[in-house]
Amino acid sequence: MGDGLKSSSIDDLPLHLILEILTSGRLSAVDLVCLELTSRTFSTTHGLFPQKLRSLMDYAAATLCGSNHIYASLRDDARNELFSRCNENWKRVLRFLQSVEQSSDMVQTSAGNMQIKSGRYHTLLVNDLGVYSCGSSLCGVLGHGPYTTQCVAFTPVSFPCPAQVIQVSASHNHAAFVTKSGEVFTCGDNSSFCCGHRDTGRPIFRPKLVEALKSIPCKQVAAGLSFTMFLTRQGHVYTCGINTHGQLGHGDTQDRPVPEKVELLESIVQIAAGPGYGLAVADNGTLFSFGSGTNFCLGHGEQHNELQPRAIQSFKRKGIHVVRVSAGDEHVVALDSNGYVYTWGKGYCGALGHGDEIDKTTPQHLTSLRSNLAVQVCASKRKTFVLVDDGSVYGFGWMGFGSLGFPDRGVSDKIVRPRVLDSLRPHHISQVSTGLYHTVVVTNQGQVLGFGDNERAQLGHDTLRGCLEPTEIFLGATTNIQG
Repeated sequence: MGDGLKSSSIDDLPLHLILEILTSGRLSAVDLVCLELTSRTFSTTHGLFPQKLRSLMDYAAATLCGSNHIYASLRDDARNELFSRCNENWKRVLRFLQSVEQSSDMVQTSAGNMQIKSGRYHTLLVNDLGVYSCGSSLCGVLGHGPYTTQCVAFTPVSFPCPAQVIQVSASHNHAAFVTKSGEVFTCGDNSSFCCGHRDTGRPIFRPKLVEALKSIPCKQVAAGLSFTMFLTRQGHVYTCGINTHGQLGHGDTQDRPVPEKVELLESIVQIAAGPGYGLAVADNGTLFSFGSGTNFCLGHGEQHNELQPRAIQSFKRKGIHVVRVSAGDEHVVALDSNGYVYTWGKGYCGALGHGDEIDKTTPQHLTSLRSNLAVQVCASKRKTFVLVDDGSVYGFGWMGFGSLGFPDRGVSDKIVRPRVLDSLRPHHISQVSTGLYHTVVVTNQGQVLGFGDNERAQLGHDTLRGCLEPTEIFLGATTNIQG
């Protein structure tokens, strides 16, 4: 017999091959940390790099940061400030960048990729296996057909053809889905053309391909109140639906039955839709707003409607690079490239987090969170959540049926300054989404937890009317559909 195969480890691989693997773009910041803890090979520089790079993992993290589109779009001074904010730790910088990218998309968990999205009285979940929905099926928003009025547990959604969904958005009565191939499907009430189909005679009860975008690959959708925004892979924005306040961004108030390109928006990296207004973040950090100026949500210091996209000047004047934004019913919350948070709009119930209930007509820095590195912001009706890079969640605003997540406070109470959700401390949260009276989070272990109102089974439980404490939600089966 010949010699047996010699066992080998990663330590035996040539250094150039190790570097190629580490910088391939397939690893997360968490992966790099785990590798560094498992082998001495990764914990030194082997004399190859400058002193500020303390190990192979630092080099890999710095290289991956350099190829990240958010980091690449920053000015040198902004990059330096972010590096300083992250305690000059390249792995933390990378974790921040990757977490921000995933905040409006699928997040990586130990159980696979997932995204959670709360609608008004329902919840949608996307994972590597498919799409699931639960709650009230108003006008077919759950996508389960004309005879379904409610799903009391997460139930698989069927598509007309095999489709791997990578992003979802939900409004009160319609939903939109983006597939890996860039196709967009919609379902729900199309009487206002918000689903992008010319047929308005009846609701769309199952996901239907938006034909007008068939040859235009998309990467994100944002469902507003009776209108929808679509972001293409080329950074262009299309809109359709009701246009009473100019929320479609075309410079007029004419409704659009199918998606039409917003000519003034280019190089856009993220979109968000409020009840009657739209927001778009450009790759250079400029934030555009358009539509209804009610409640000062447009951030221009006035309540006039904007019929076409207009840059929020207070950010530009201060050199603030916005990376993500979330549109609430009456207020807006934004995140910049240094992990700082800004809020503006209606201050009722402390939804802006500044310790009062005063409206803010332009973006105001939320200074109480200055020491935290925020990675996701989430706004809904009179409440706001901020996810920070250590997996903690801060909430403020109106408790509303316990949907703010503080069991020690009354269900109609209010929190006027950011407060950490102690009820979630046992978990590392990767994503948060909130509806009208309920909130759902995803942990880094792939668990889905919900709290707040469950009157219409929007938390995926048949027997509970509400949850003051975070309660795990499990995937159900088709038997959980109620007609």
